[in-house]
Amino acid sequence: QVQLVESGGGLVQSGGSLRLSCAASRRTFSNYAMAWFRQAPGKEREFVAHIAWGDLGTYYADSVKGRFTISKDNAKNMMYLQMNSLKPEDTAVYHCAARDRGSYYSPLSYAYWGQGTQVTVSS
Repeated sequence: QVQLVESGGGLVQSGGSLRLSCAASRRTFSNYAMAWFRQAPGKEREFVAHIAWGDLGTYYADSVKGRFTISKDNAKNMMYLQMNSLKPEDTAVYHCAARDRGSYYSPLSYAYWGQGTQVTVSS
């Protein structure tokens, strides 16, 4: 059973930064590719960033490219999302997820999800 727990969300002013963390159960990162998704009220869950399990290749949504950085520490079973230059439109619940099939950008490809952490960016 894979368990994922996010932390690090909060309230920040526009232009500010936050670092989200995702703690995973043992050996998750060695078996799964990982990603961050977000969901704003009344909107569908959307892809934010992805990191491969092996070569650490990364992918980002166009809306966050150049501002967000995904990384992981396999030894600590931790994944991170460094978010800089935050905008009000980044406000959402952010979820980490583990992928076991399909395309990296589709939520349907992810078998395991955390409960999420709220990020609110004020203007």
